[in-house]
Amino acid sequence: MIISGNIVDVVNQRIFQGEIKIENGRIIERVEKQTDSKNYILPGFVDSHIHIESSMLIPSEFARLAVMHGTVATVSDPHEIANVLGIDGVKFMINNGKKVPFKFYFGAPSCVPATSFETSGATLGITEIDELLKMDEIHYLAEMMNFPGVLFDDETVMQKLNFAKKYNKVIDGHAPGLRGDDAMKYAQAGISTDHECFTIEEALDKIKYGIKVQIREGSAAKNFDALIDLLKTNPEMVMLCSDDKHPDDLVKGHLNLIAARAVAHGVDPITLIRCLTYQPVKQYGLNVGLLRVGDAADFIEVKDLMRFEVLATYINGRKVAENGKTLIRSVEEKTLNIFYAEKIETSEIAVPDEKGKIKVIVASDGQLVTKCKLFVPKIEHGFAVSDTEHDILKIVVLNRYRKAKPSIGFIKNFGFKHGAIASTVAHDSHNIIAVGVSDEDITHAINLVVENKGGISAVNGNSNFVLPLPIAGLMSDNDAFSVAKKYEEINEKVLTFGTKLKSPFMTLSFMALLVIPELKISDKGLFDGVNFKFTHLF
Repeated sequence: MIISGNIVDVVNQRIFQGEIKIENGRIIERVEKQTDSKNYILPGFVDSHIHIESSMLIPSEFARLAVMHGTVATVSDPHEIANVLGIDGVKFMINNGKKVPFKFYFGAPSCVPATSFETSGATLGITEIDELLKMDEIHYLAEMMNFPGVLFDDETVMQKLNFAKKYNKVIDGHAPGLRGDDAMKYAQAGISTDHECFTIEEALDKIKYGIKVQIREGSAAKNFDALIDLLKTNPEMVMLCSDDKHPDDLVKGHLNLIAARAVAHGVDPITLIRCLTYQPVKQYGLNVGLLRVGDAADFIEVKDLMRFEVLATYINGRKVAENGKTLIRSVEEKTLNIFYAEKIETSEIAVPDEKGKIKVIVASDGQLVTKCKLFVPKIEHGFAVSDTEHDILKIVVLNRYRKAKPSIGFIKNFGFKHGAIASTVAHDSHNIIAVGVSDEDITHAINLVVENKGGISAVNGNSNFVLPLPIAGLMSDNDAFSVAKKYEEINEKVLTFGTKLKSPFMTLSFMALLVIPELKISDKGLFDGVNFKFTHLF
């Protein structure tokens, strides 16, 4: 097979007219010559950090959508399913990913559970991390969220880092807000990346100590605008990633959309393409082609280097997408799950008035970090209730792994005037999380999820909608397009509740992420992420 056009050479940073010859899935010849084709040929995109589970799709279905947008590989942390199912969950992701022509590079989740302040379905201790890192299918130690453990030389944390070094595998970071001497010590521990920077000052500080910054633009967390100028000042220290991508967004686009935005922002196209190809391939030692002779034939054809409209995607010389359509077929997969939660009564989420102000989680659209502010609660019949006038709603987390009492708090900036939503996609332990206006709707939304043993739900009086997620309570066993359509339908219903959030389910899913300050909530209670301890509502 011979492909001709404008070849983007990311290694030597030049563009020339020519053709590449492919045989047995590899590039065997590349020549410069005049051609009739005006299309551009460039290496396929690599998402340098993503949790496949957050797409609500199993890896094989994720691949079907991603290739349409020019993505040929992902550096994937199976942290979410590991919190539910442990090593069995990680192996599920690996084995399913092998069933399709796509390059998944999975890591060993370093922090399962992320903290001891929540209930998870599994624990990956030193023995399990060692077992995973020995596997050829595991390519790196995934995000080390326990940065306090790194800074204070926690014995377990240091042993995990040493295992990665022993097996010569890259260590990924996760340290929001870390700067100065702390950032330097974090880097000196062998941690080489971070996708949690939310200011350019923080990013530059980490770059100074040798940490590569992954600019994240996902469905909920969006740091593109704050960090994109790094591609002009420190391009060799930057990669791009989505971290978490919901199915409806993935149908519309993936890294190609970030590429178009970056070029429109004034980033040089070759610099941009290197951040999406060359840099992740080199950082993680990926077997992904870069259009050199001898490389795997992993490449895409696009109309131009402005909009990055993908005409075709090839992996190992096989065409896997063409003109916006996937050529990868669905594969059947067995479901697996752990789910023992029981339905609750409305009375179980009542909050008696304790006379005083309450600590409220203040969420921000497009950010994982929250604030903690004090407000006077709305009291009805001796109980604190949602206050739509001041946009303060009740938030509930229910243990999914055993019968337990729900934990209850309040949150600002969801904007609901009516209705409630619930989900078992709740980072990191994936218990049931819900937010809403009335206790009745919140309870109903939670119970719909319980009935389906995992999923997302939306309730408004007598109207209710649910998307079951039978695989670990995180992923559907249906095809990608039907899941995306169903999710979009539910999300559109939720937008009628009054919220201004672009992705309310994704935002909700991070309100139990205790490792990101300032105030969060787990199944065990309200959590102070600054002082890393439980705190009281009143």
